[in-house]
Amino acid sequence: MNLILLGPPGAGKGTQASMLVQERDMIQLSTGDMLRAAKESGSEMGKIVADVMARGDLVTDEIVIGLIREKLEGDKKGGFIFDGFPRTLAQADALGALLAEKGETLDAVIELQVNDDVLVERILNRAKEAAAAGQPVRADDNEESLKIRLMEYYKKTSPLIGYYYAKGDLKSVDGLGEIDTVKADISAALDG
Repeated sequence: MNLILLGPPGAGKGTQASMLVQERDMIQLSTGDMLRAAKESGSEMGKIVADVMARGDLVTDEIVIGLIREKLEGDKKGGFIFDGFPRTLAQADALGALLAEKGETLDAVIELQVNDDVLVERILNRAKEAAAAGQPVRADDNEESLKIRLMEYYKKTSPLIGYYYAKGDLKSVDGLGEIDTVKADISAALDG
């Protein structure tokens, strides 16, 4: 099974992806993790990624698709979870073309629906609790940065909701429930 997790920053995509990896033996393809791993690998693609990042430039869609292509050629286990990709309609088209080329399908797109005000409050509270416990806090877990990240999501990524809905792939889940409730809702959406 191959699926995409969609939702704004802080909606719980990474947490839910980790649980799907454990329960369904899937492979999580997180764009950030793939870029860091490529940069450290010393591979041809890794050298390109390291050079782009060293210049402070954004990594192109072609590079990210190249990294995903490499992953699709490896062990498929229980399928792939695309976490943080695609972020734009162009990336969605490129991913669809790559999956078709590899004889793979996209089985579901899970949208983690959230109320922005509740989401911001939840992230800020989590950051305060982590800081009080002496744990690391993301530098961009503050109200101003969160609003900028949400605006970027709505400008670039939220059009994917309509895109995948029109294709019949979209399943929506309340992303603000307890972690285990969200997990159960995702499983029901995938198995139902």
